[in-house]
Amino acid sequence: MSNWSFVTNHWNVLTQVAKHPQITMREIAAHLGITERSVHRIISDLEAAGYLTRVRAGRVNHYTLNPDLPLSRPELQDVLVGGLLLHLFQPPPDARRAAL
Repeated sequence: MSNWSFVTNHWNVLTQVAKHPQITMREIAAHLGITERSVHRIISDLEAAGYLTRVRAGRVNHYTLNPDLPLSRPELQDVLVGGLLLHLFQPPPDARRAAL
């Protein structure tokens, strides 16, 4: 298996938070196989760029995704984060047909 990926850790963290708004940094790190320190840095980057808002409720963080921001690459400025996430989270066409 190759040691590279089509997506970055920033995208992977963003998708985990989008799927599970109350996920912990430890859970994200374990799921992605990266350190908690890396997750903390990535979440800070995503907050600073406006993609995430983090609200602390007691001992738990609750994350809110801003779906209306475009991807950060200049050539992808017409693609909104929310639209891409919706597309990626849809079941494959075969699964949709089976559900009917």
